[in-house]
Amino acid sequence: MRVFLSGLLLVVLVQRPASFDVATIKRAVPDAVGSSGEDGRNGVLKMWNVSLKRCIRYAYNIPEDQVLGGPKWIDELRYDILAKVDHSVDEPELLTMLQPLLAERFKLKLHHETRLMPGYILTVAKGGIKATVADPNRHSGGNGGRGFIDSRASQLSGLTIRLSALLERPVLDMTGDKRKFDFHLQWNPQDTLGGDAATSDSPSLTTALQEQLGLKLESRKVNADVLVVDRAELPSEN
Repeated sequence: MRVFLSGLLLVVLVQRPASFDVATIKRAVPDAVGSSGEDGRNGVLKMWNVSLKRCIRYAYNIPEDQVLGGPKWIDELRYDILAKVDHSVDEPELLTMLQPLLAERFKLKLHHETRLMPGYILTVAKGGIKATVADPNRHSGGNGGRGFIDSRASQLSGLTIRLSALLERPVLDMTGDKRKFDFHLQWNPQDTLGGDAATSDSPSLTTALQEQLGLKLESRKVNADVLVVDRAELPSEN
């Protein structure tokens, strides 16, 4: 946001996300498998078999369980989305460009609220962060699956989004570290928070975070940002 003073008039210009040059949205094939993928180096965003709620998660960098309200279908109907821009785009910016696309095609309107809820904070464990510091000019990206998260040139705030989805509770980044990191995190998918299923070879998520990345999760009540869906309509024709 930029603020200018012109005489006695205060003028506020809000910088809006750039938009895609071309985009198509269509209903996904019933019983399709898979979710999404990005190729920022070629300016392409491909998402398949995703709900509108999942799209909101990507576009606004917020866990799905912190997207509230809206009609029931935003979490049930699935869509395939292909969007392109004619230049290289960093992955976070590519996902942010979904915001105007969702507003246009789904007539999406949202507002932010802060709510106190059970969650976690992510802090630096004794001994410091063990992840590899990445070149800040590299394109960021990542991937995740059952029992693993891969990241390249990503900030820890991005990790908290994935952790929030896994734990189904908000996770706040309290490390204060804004650097970009490369890392591979692996844990026992059957034992997220630590229990009888964890072993030294297949640790729980919390143990893996501390041993592999030098990070610690602490359970507590947190003031979490939530997005409330005020309006959503079935998408317009391409």
